[in-house]
Amino acid sequence: MRIVNPTFGVAPAESKPAVAAGPVNWLNDPIVLFGNNKPNAKELLEGVKSKLASVRPIDAVDYIFKDSASQPAPAGMIDEVAHKYKIALLALGD
Repeated sequence: MRIVNPTFGVAPAESKPAVAAGPVNWLNDPIVLFGNNKPNAKELLEGVKSKLASVRPIDAVDYIFKDSASQPAPAGMIDEVAHKYKIALLALGD
């Protein structure tokens, strides 16, 4: 599989300060399970959370879902996730 980012190297129209990146601690850092609202996305993420529970506390593992599978996530939602969580796992169910 080839993954292509068509926006690579293109500066955003409005620059915002970057979120400081650092090492990720998979055992303690807050994780968001981000669903695209397609069928089975929630079930997929519930399975992921269940598996995470076997290796870490899940009190800092949250869900968030876009309003529509056919629309991009609102900028505010992306900003909130970027500032609140260190790790985001995405589910593209179907």
